[in-house]
Amino acid sequence: MSDLPRSVRITEEGPREGFQIEPGPIPTARKIEFINALAQTGLKRIQAVSFVNPKRVPGWADADEVVKGIIPVPGVQFAGLWLNEQGLQRALTHKDKLYIDGKINMYPSSAFLKRNNNMTQEQYRAEVLKFVATCKQNGLPVDRGSISSAFGCNFEGDIAPATVVKLVGDLLDLAGSQGLKIKAVTLADTMAWGTPLSIKRVVGAVREKFPNLPLALHLHDTRGMGIANAFAGLEMGVDRYDAAAAGLGGCPFAKHKGAAGNVCTEDFVFMCQEMGIETGVDLDKLIACAQMAEEIVGHPLPGTLKMGGTLQALRVKAAQNLAAAA
Repeated sequence: MSDLPRSVRITEEGPREGFQIEPGPIPTARKIEFINALAQTGLKRIQAVSFVNPKRVPGWADADEVVKGIIPVPGVQFAGLWLNEQGLQRALTHKDKLYIDGKINMYPSSAFLKRNNNMTQEQYRAEVLKFVATCKQNGLPVDRGSISSAFGCNFEGDIAPATVVKLVGDLLDLAGSQGLKIKAVTLADTMAWGTPLSIKRVVGAVREKFPNLPLALHLHDTRGMGIANAFAGLEMGVDRYDAAAAGLGGCPFAKHKGAAGNVCTEDFVFMCQEMGIETGVDLDKLIACAQMAEEIVGHPLPGTLKMGGTLQALRVKAAQNLAAAA
């Protein structure tokens, strides 16, 4: 495990990912309560809201109201997802509280692109150029990239590592043509096709072609592979991860069955800490947030640490027992 990172950067996506897919309405006040609690855990970046069409994603029809209730915390970035000009303009009205930037996203699956954005590949590439121009006009940085469904697609099947490598190259070329410098590219397992082996194959293929490009992983846990895939990423030296408290979330256009949430933040943090990898997160506070999330949505969520707890209390008790027996 010589490639293990010394520390990891975590983007918390529980609020945005989780509340977009819940079937029942979540009160605005509870969303605000959850986001503000997460901001006290040591997490440094929280994707809090989604500025998308409320007809397609009704769970975030109240995004503007939620942002108004966020309490700023020094050193914590609150971010919002936006996919088009209308979403950007809504986000810009909250630039006093939100960190607003741009990300170039690429899709190896044309079928998923059609479902997610209602566009063909050609239409989408043209839209990306408009997107970049809009960011420039508004003084927004565009220094991140992402490959959706990088490990497989419910509609088109397995995605070859070579396809992902080509798309990463296309993304970097497009950014370069617009005078942009991409600082990191996220490989997203949008539809949970990833396994530890495929994570290593795709990450390895991209690393071989672009050895100096920082990579991030966005993992889903539909088939219980989320934490195993994160471990595989750690073994490959990946030090940036998206995660969701309690395992909240899922893409509403991916046609998942069963649990579709992201890799669970507190489970991932626990694993990292047990491996000696620094996260900067207060695990007890994060577990309390996960328990709050489950109470807010009103049904069981897939995270396990909120039920099993950490090992620290057991270690203290065991030490006390040994001392008493000595």
